[in-house]
Amino acid sequence: MKITEVRVYVVETKAMRPVIAEVMTDEGYTGAGEASVGFGTGCYAAAAMIYELAGAHLIGKNPENINAVWSEFYYGTFWGKGAGVIFYSAVSALEQALWDIKGKVLGVPVYQLLGGVCNTELKVYANGWSEGVCETAQDFARRAEKVAEDGYDAMKLYPLSIVDPVRHLNVHHIGRNLSKETIEKSVLAVKETRRAVGDDIDIMVDVTAEGAPSDMIKIANAAAAYNPVWYEEATDPFDIDAMLQIRKSVSVPLAAGERLYTRYGFKRLMEKRLVDIVQPDPGTCGGLMEAFRIASMAEAYQIKFAPHNCGGPVLTAVAIQLAACTGNFFILEIFPYEPELHYEIVNHAFEKEVCHGRLTVPKLPGLGVELVHSVIHPFLVYTVK
Repeated sequence: MKITEVRVYVVETKAMRPVIAEVMTDEGYTGAGEASVGFGTGCYAAAAMIYELAGAHLIGKNPENINAVWSEFYYGTFWGKGAGVIFYSAVSALEQALWDIKGKVLGVPVYQLLGGVCNTELKVYANGWSEGVCETAQDFARRAEKVAEDGYDAMKLYPLSIVDPVRHLNVHHIGRNLSKETIEKSVLAVKETRRAVGDDIDIMVDVTAEGAPSDMIKIANAAAAYNPVWYEEATDPFDIDAMLQIRKSVSVPLAAGERLYTRYGFKRLMEKRLVDIVQPDPGTCGGLMEAFRIASMAEAYQIKFAPHNCGGPVLTAVAIQLAACTGNFFILEIFPYEPELHYEIVNHAFEKEVCHGRLTVPKLPGLGVELVHSVIHPFLVYTVK
């Protein structure tokens, strides 16, 4: 079996912009993968990188030799070592598609190829409900109540967005000095969310590395009174010394990983035990197997695994495969409040199958979803043969 064609789509959903790779073979099998850069700058750059990698390193190859293909990306491109989000989001999308093909060829879910199921039901948390809509702490409370009413018993919020509702769309200044008022308003947002949903709902606090370590410490220590499950992206994860400073100064569990790539990028984070929950994104960290390896490394350090999943329904399908077969899986991120087009990319989006905050692990072959061409065809940007 050989790869004959790769198509690349950037689906403009008016929210996220999922970057989809579709890999085709001479035996009629096709696979899909998604690059997790659709919520920030870089989706068209990632699409171009998929196009270039596929043309130079994928066409004509056997799609079942996934490790060999990944090694060629890493060793044969020069930039594989030490590369960043654009390179590894492209690698991730292509690698996921190869797993999808292999699962379909063998007639089994991908998690069966990684050792079988550990978890048949997955706890999820809702994201995407607090950004761009909450201008006061009371706004957070009202929105949080709606999420709880929808059946979710876990949710993530971005308290710094209370200061500027569009902050998360256009302001990401690492080391930014936050005012006393900003810090107080952020903590109030956490407090009001907790008051609104009660003590039985899990809340995760994400500050997206938007302040100096001293400011992030202040927010974490004040927010600790409201029992967050974790405090996410407290600082730039590449700054190990800053991560250590925060680790020594706060009592809340720390989570990070969405901005790190490959097992090599996560090594120091784990060796120094700087986080309690590790969050590799299979759409940017190097793919499905690389996320699995990172989760396995984390297990050796007694660190929980919560795959970062900020993308479309293909990426959710990938994250479900990982969550199903990892012993240290903790909780899965989903975005249930996106425009309908976001979910129409595939034949059945698993985000729509959540019941009482839980997802049943599917038994479908491959990733368990199929692309809907009538929806995605207008968003085709590259074809490689």
